[in-house]
Amino acid sequence: MKGVVLAGGTGSRLFPLTKITNKHLLPIYDRPMIYYPIQTLVGAGITEILLVTGGNNAGDFLRLLGNGRDFGLRHLNYTYQEGEGGIAAALALAEDFADGEPICVILGDNILQKGIRPAVEKYGTKARGGMILLKEVPDPERFGVPVLEGERIVKIEEKPKAPRSRYAVIGVYMYDARVFEIISMLKPSGRGELEITDVNNQYLAWGELDHDFVDGWWTDAGAIESLYRATCLIAQERAEGR
Repeated sequence: MKGVVLAGGTGSRLFPLTKITNKHLLPIYDRPMIYYPIQTLVGAGITEILLVTGGNNAGDFLRLLGNGRDFGLRHLNYTYQEGEGGIAAALALAEDFADGEPICVILGDNILQKGIRPAVEKYGTKARGGMILLKEVPDPERFGVPVLEGERIVKIEEKPKAPRSRYAVIGVYMYDARVFEIISMLKPSGRGELEITDVNNQYLAWGELDHDFVDGWWTDAGAIESLYRATCLIAQERAEGR
């Protein structure tokens, strides 16, 4: 399985911090934010990784990360997203890199305590369809939210005003090669973006979307409050020697 880190966007929810840099280069305690998703993939045994970024600070990623030696990688791949278009539009740029193989996609502002190796290994037993990861959160309206009937997901709603569960679809997704066919057929949402929730709902319509639950804490770091929360969580981990 190959890995894709999505690290584009304007980071508008983090203004003015992001007026002069990409949000994924901001610090989370003692490391740049972008270190954490790369470490998550490497910790899951994924060593072929593509970083998708954009904007005026794309070159800073190359200066910071180089070929990925700090993560034990022999090579780190890069591609550039021109303009905006949503998560699915950014993922579309990974098609040539994936080259028909299954991929594990992680958003560059997602921080996990215990990693994703069990989920990656579970998906790897079949490597077909899609898999999403869920976490119970206090503010599900900020995320894609699964509608559950028992243990079965019947639908995923994007940022619903009245969430029908307390779970968020976190920013880690596993897909087979058909994901790029799905993306090519998507139409922009009301926000003018190609939504990853629409990708997941297509796999769900095919009956080929599995899910698993995140062990340990998880947070995004895409807003001032969650950036602060992520820093506090990592600081606590360091203080406890983890």
